[in-house]
Amino acid sequence: MTQSVAPHHMVIRFAPSPTGRLHIGHGWSALMAWDMARGAGGAFRLRIEDIDGTRSRPDHVTAIIEDLQWLGVDWDGEIVFQSARLAQYDAALERLREMGLLYPCFCTRADIQAQWTASASAPHGPEGAIYPGTCRHLSGAEGARRIAAGDAHAWRIDMAEAVARVGALRWPALPFPPGDGTERKIAADPLPAGDVVLARKDAPASYHLSCTLDDAAMGVTHVLRGEDLFAATHIHRLIQALLDLPTPAYVHHPLLVGSDGKRLAKRSGSIALADLRAQGVDPAALAADLRAARFPVGISLGQA
Repeated sequence: MTQSVAPHHMVIRFAPSPTGRLHIGHGWSALMAWDMARGAGGAFRLRIEDIDGTRSRPDHVTAIIEDLQWLGVDWDGEIVFQSARLAQYDAALERLREMGLLYPCFCTRADIQAQWTASASAPHGPEGAIYPGTCRHLSGAEGARRIAAGDAHAWRIDMAEAVARVGALRWPALPFPPGDGTERKIAADPLPAGDVVLARKDAPASYHLSCTLDDAAMGVTHVLRGEDLFAATHIHRLIQALLDLPTPAYVHHPLLVGSDGKRLAKRSGSIALADLRAQGVDPAALAADLRAARFPVGISLGQA
C-alpha cells in the first residue's frame, strides 16, 4: 500500500525489525508517527530493518505489511530494506576507519563479562556496564594480524576521540504528544555510552550506524520513537556530525507496559496485532482507542 513520494516539508518513518509479529505497542507508535506526518501534510515512510541475519525472516516482513494495512496505516514510496543498503554501511565504516576513529574488537561477551566481574567498580552507562576498552589498546599491526587470521571481530568507535573531534553538539527535541509545546535543544552527551559497536560480528552494521545513515538517506526530518532510545539519540547525533549528515528533530514517546510494569516486547508474549485481527477486533475501533490512549486490559503508558 504505497503512494508516490512528492516533496514534503516533514518526513517521518516507521522502522520495525522483521524478527516477530508487531504488538500493540508497535501499532500505537506507528499510528502516532502516521498521524504526525499526515497531520502536517508530510510523508510517512516504511523501513524494514532486516540485517539481523539470525532472526530476520521474510514471513515476518509480510506480516508487518499485513498488520499495518489492517490498522489503516499506509506509506509513501517504496519500502526501504536495510539489507539492500550494505554498501552504504561499508562506505561509512571505511570513512570512519580512515579518520582513525574505529578499532577492531575481538572480545567475546564472555570476555567482557569476565572483565566486568574482575572489576570492583565497572563503569556503567545508559545501557548498563560499558565496554572497558580492552581492544582499543591493541596496536594496528596486531589488529591487522588477527583480522588476516580470520578472528571474529566487531568494530567499535573510540568515543572519547570522536567527541573531541566534533566538540559540543545539540539535537532538537519535541515533546510528546507532538505539537504540545515548543522545540528545545538537547546537549548531546554520548561519552557515557562508551566505545559502542558500529559493526557487529554477526551483522554488517549496528543499529546506531544503520539507523542514522538510513534516516539521512530517506530525508527523514522528524523521528518519533520510544523513550528507550533517548540515550541512543546522543550517539546518533555524534555519528551525524562525523559523517556530515543532517539532524532530524526527535520525539520520544512513553512505552507501553504490562500489568507487571515491564515494557511490552515481542519476546515477552505481548498482544500481537495479528491475534487481535484473528479475534475479529474492528481495526478502526482499535485505532481510535489507541489514539485516545485506551489500551487493552493490563496495558498502560509508562512514565515519560
